[in-house]
Amino acid sequence: MTDISNLLESAKLGDRRSLSMLISAISESGDSPNIHSATGWILGVTGPPGSGKSTLIGQMVRKWASSGERVAVLALDPTSPLSGGSLLADRIRMEGEDELLENVFVRSIPSGKTPGAVSPILWPICSVLSECGWTRIIVETVGTGQSEFRIAALVDRLLLVDGPDRGDIIQAEKAGILELADVIAVNKSDLPGASSAAQHIRSSLSLASDDNREVVLVSAKEGHGIQELVEIIEKCEPQNTRGKMMMMERLISEWDSILVSHPEIDKIISELCDGSITVREAIEILVSSVRDGGS
Repeated sequence: MTDISNLLESAKLGDRRSLSMLISAISESGDSPNIHSATGWILGVTGPPGSGKSTLIGQMVRKWASSGERVAVLALDPTSPLSGGSLLADRIRMEGEDELLENVFVRSIPSGKTPGAVSPILWPICSVLSECGWTRIIVETVGTGQSEFRIAALVDRLLLVDGPDRGDIIQAEKAGILELADVIAVNKSDLPGASSAAQHIRSSLSLASDDNREVVLVSAKEGHGIQELVEIIEKCEPQNTRGKMMMMERLISEWDSILVSHPEIDKIISELCDGSITVREAIEILVSSVRDGGS
């Protein structure tokens, strides 16, 4: 913790190398300084693959950075359950805008062994970024599986990005992620079907008399609608129903991390595979070991 505390102090003074090392130290050790900073807020961005989330985030980052906000982007990358490798893609680029780079920090975060592509280390990392003066923290999910629900529990505001394909929107409605979003952006407004897709979402939202969430048509490629989207995100009042869900998801995420990092997990899985123990017996072994401090 001493090294982490020293790195934090250097990062607060603007040392980016210390900030990167601090995030790595938290990721590798699981330790984190006790921080309750309220300097900035966290925006989660989710949506189906191919909806243009990364390009749209790049446009929003430019708007915020050019207005003087310090913007940190955490791009979540899933870790392969087979190889253990992650994509760690360089998805957000700010090429040719050196004057803005001082106000922008981008980092890919692998999920590690944590199911759902949202690692519990995100909580302390976001707190550290806020403490170091980053006023707009954007977390981009991969847009699949349980990650949308876990990110909704972490962030202050949630942006759902969709495309003009009604199939994606219908899937979002079925998955329930549409209910969690604070703002919905229909990207690729330059393509046919975007306006009707936005209207379809508005019609769905209008079924609830008190649902006044905004649906915005944008084109990340052309830059249309970005200013309006940023202003809506700034003004939106986050839903106040996330408190219990946040604590539940943090608890589940921490438990998942304990489970998959357990020193006997490979042995237990092998015994499950050969039928020498049952799933219930495996759970009892794990719970007993955690209770006795063996994890």
